[in-house]
Amino acid sequence: MSHLHVVRPLRPISLHRTAPLQSCSLTGRSLTFRVQISVRGKSTKANPAKHAAKATASAAAPAPAVHGSGKVTELEKQTLPWADYLTIRKKKRRWETAMTIPFTIGGFAGGVAYFGNLEMDPTKPIFNVDPMIVYGFSTLACAGLGYLIGPIVGSMIWRMTHRRTMSLIEARDREFHQHIVKNRVDPTAQSATNPVPDFYGEKIGSLHDYRQWLRDQARYKRKAYLPEDVETH
Repeated sequence: MSHLHVVRPLRPISLHRTAPLQSCSLTGRSLTFRVQISVRGKSTKANPAKHAAKATASAAAPAPAVHGSGKVTELEKQTLPWADYLTIRKKKRRWETAMTIPFTIGGFAGGVAYFGNLEMDPTKPIFNVDPMIVYGFSTLACAGLGYLIGPIVGSMIWRMTHRRTMSLIEARDREFHQHIVKNRVDPTAQSATNPVPDFYGEKIGSLHDYRQWLRDQARYKRKAYLPEDVETH
């Protein structure tokens, strides 16, 4: 009996003691450190895939927007506003008129210089006509030729200055001609008191002029097809 020792039961570890608290804190730090390592490892391994997916999404997302904006820009480039077109058309008419005047004067001056220096013999008629009359009409013909050539030269010069937009202008020319043909009046009903108002629409140089042209066409129709007592002013 003397060799027997009483074995005391193990007491539970108290968390308030210093040694277990230090071991727990160390253990907690080691666990925390290991968890952080594992999480960082996972995130490091997963980042390339995520970055690749984000890069692919970011590269694919702007494509429709850029493509759509490109379509709008291309559409805007392929159309010419009516106000700009009518302004350009008005400038073209001015170019033609400006070149008509000098060519007409030049043709007349050239005819006078050429036929005025020719010898005229009243006893030798030309086509049974007095040479003076023939030379006079020939001089006027030279002026008329200059009058016809002037607008052509002016149009050629104008086309050279608008080479970049000629395709748009020609497309608007066709549409404008269709509008004129559709809305202009029948010239067979004209009279001395009711002439056709600008049958070809040559004086139209703005949207205001076009609206006025439509009003003139309507006024012509009222005068031509309605009795005078029913005519509205």
